[in-house]
Amino acid sequence: MARITVPTDPVGALGDAWRTCVGTGRFGLALRQDYQESLALTQREVGFRYIRGHGLLSDDVGVHRPYDVAGHRGTRYAFSYVDQVVDSYLGLGIKPFVELGFMPTALASGDQTVFWWQGNVTPPADHREWAALVRAVVAHLVDRYGLDEVRTWPIEVWNEPDLPQFWAPDGDPRQAYFRLYEAAAGAVKDVDASLQVGGPGLSPAGDDWWQPFADFAAARDVPVDFASGHAYASGPAGHVPFGTYQAVYPTEHLLERFAAPGRRLAGTALADVPVHITEFNTSYRPDNPVHDTAYNAAYLAPVLAAGGDVVDSFAYWTFSDVFEESGVPASFLHGGFGMLAHRQVKKPTFHLYAFMARMGSAVLARGDDHLVTRDEATGRVTVLAWQPVGGSDDPVEPERHEVRLDVPVAGDRAFALRSEVDVERGNAWAAWRALGRPASPTERQLAALHEAAEPVRTAAAHAVVDGRVALDLTLGRHGVTLVELDPVVDETPPWVDDARVLGRGPYGE
Repeated sequence: MARITVPTDPVGALGDAWRTCVGTGRFGLALRQDYQESLALTQREVGFRYIRGHGLLSDDVGVHRPYDVAGHRGTRYAFSYVDQVVDSYLGLGIKPFVELGFMPTALASGDQTVFWWQGNVTPPADHREWAALVRAVVAHLVDRYGLDEVRTWPIEVWNEPDLPQFWAPDGDPRQAYFRLYEAAAGAVKDVDASLQVGGPGLSPAGDDWWQPFADFAAARDVPVDFASGHAYASGPAGHVPFGTYQAVYPTEHLLERFAAPGRRLAGTALADVPVHITEFNTSYRPDNPVHDTAYNAAYLAPVLAAGGDVVDSFAYWTFSDVFEESGVPASFLHGGFGMLAHRQVKKPTFHLYAFMARMGSAVLARGDDHLVTRDEATGRVTVLAWQPVGGSDDPVEPERHEVRLDVPVAGDRAFALRSEVDVERGNAWAAWRALGRPASPTERQLAALHEAAEPVRTAAAHAVVDGRVALDLTLGRHGVTLVELDPVVDETPPWVDDARVLGRGPYGE
């Protein structure tokens, strides 16, 4: 195969759209130890800026507390759990991407719920009380964390109102959502006009909502500071007990879904607002084993590399398997959305994100199977390479994939640190299957999973010839690899002779 010559001068910049935000299980799960330890690990190795999830206003968080006792009637807003969660987020260097949902039972107009934890998805019985609730939550956040800080937190109204399982009004779902949004957006701006509010958090099926939403906002002069939608790349679900199998569309499908909101809003009053993909993944099911595989990482590598070209941010759904939409998982690895399994066992997709976090900001090259960057401050060059995978209808991927690059590196020698994951290496799912798929791993099995989940790492020295390193990479099936090339300053003393280390050389002084 031909060797690709990587340019010396940057051809672009690697933005942070890929790690601007990450998804999470419902808000109340953030009180769990496993959740907090998993998020701390994620922040150490990846470092997301925002985190978004459902359930801030649901009953288990306890914000909306109406009372009618001994002649005293009213509503108390309680923030004990909200404060604990947000404090922990900020302590880990991550901000909330606030989602307003779902409906507190005492405020709801109906009893339809979604998920095992029964988030109420009906409109408020009283929109003035809904506005008062939103105003109280936002005002509390401002009082506790300061206006300058909360101004940086996007506030999203609801989740996927285009789907009946997430939004169940008696009448027209669009008009009911527009009313909900208008009341919420007005309440947010009542606290401070500079706060960011947006939506509608549409599913991939909601394309026909974008124009009406923009028209509604323009007609009623309703503030929309950003638009939000979701993107997934899988087809109809085939269910088995405690699991789901789905076809996966080609990678280009996911990038097209990223671009869809901006394309639909072109020419509308919302044409220039930022667009955030507040959920994305291969599959939209929380029990699809593809999430646990190296295939998932190889599939998403070009998406992370190119997604920032078409959208302002895109949030992987989710950082951890501490989730529970379909109930408590019946098995340790169960196809959960998380890039981390329970007990902080890393999946291949976690490594993809950790690899991206170690890359420089200056893009030297980007191709179908590689991304090359440089840290201009240190001269360190990083190469992310992957085996292209094209979706379920493509032929089975070969066992090996070759990437040959001619990479510019300063100095006479370069130190190369390579990290690899594929179907066998850095792959907890492969180890778990080899263990017999234990539903509840023992301590010994869990330790083995942690060890097997780590990438294979090798170090080598490369000669720099005419300012370049010839890099020949062989990737395993569904492989993703990171190579970090640092210029070497040789400090070897003149008396060092490595040939004598094993005592096979002369001993004279």
